[in-house]
Amino acid sequence: MTFSAIPRTLLLLAVAATALTGCDAGQATDGLHMVDHDGHRLAFHVTAGDLPAIVLDAGGGEDSTQWTAIVAKLHAETKSQIITYDRAGVGDSEAVPGPWDPQAAAGDLEAGLHELGVTKDVLLVAHSQAGEVATYLARKNPQLISHALLVDANLPQFFTEEETARVAAAVQPQVDAAKADPTTKANRQLLATAASYLPVHQAYHQLTWPDSIPATVIVSEKTPFDGFPEDAQRWRTAAAAFVAAGPGRSLVTAAGSSHEVPTDRPDLVIQQIETIAAART
Repeated sequence: MTFSAIPRTLLLLAVAATALTGCDAGQATDGLHMVDHDGHRLAFHVTAGDLPAIVLDAGGGEDSTQWTAIVAKLHAETKSQIITYDRAGVGDSEAVPGPWDPQAAAGDLEAGLHELGVTKDVLLVAHSQAGEVATYLARKNPQLISHALLVDANLPQFFTEEETARVAAAVQPQVDAAKADPTTKANRQLLATAASYLPVHQAYHQLTWPDSIPATVIVSEKTPFDGFPEDAQRWRTAAAAFVAAGPGRSLVTAAGSSHEVPTDRPDLVIQQIETIAAART
């Protein structure tokens, strides 16, 4: 049994720098900014523009280049400040030893945005595993986020005890193969996710999204479980349950798209971001 991309780090288990000393709100310059946090350096990529900022968080195992097809057009059409970044261990960011910890990842993102002078009203776009980061960040600092666009994201409702165990068992052969060569970046990410997969997602399943933050959910037509109807339906059901669980939430289907919505349907992602941005001005 082989799944594709839930979370994407599960199918990896699956999914010139500017030194910052602080920035005035809205004044971060174009380019790559390296931010120090908790003993490691993180790469944040800024396209300067108007506030409030749009922050794009890639899926598991992906880095900021996942948004390449979106950033330039989005900036041209919205004139907004756009921030992408590389989570610890991917892209230009340093790795953090140990198992995957979404709370620590949320702390990294919050610290980086603070260094860039972004402290409120973020439109946060989160794909796949980044849904976990978004949830922890939203719960810790709800004032930071004005609206979230969750793009085929990992949502708490999906990770029942049965489904979590099912996914972990299904990808175990890939994990075993990665252990044979733990030095590659992809395999390190895979092994880190595998090491904490069950406890992390058992805890994640208990979380709720803050009612104070509106959220738009894009669910892919094919889901991460294309070819496995039972799991695909659970993915869709989880997305619908998330939307029904609180105010200010809506559900959009990415017709014809695989789990990789940012690359399959960048037009839809841009359209939804522009709709959200227009509604909050």
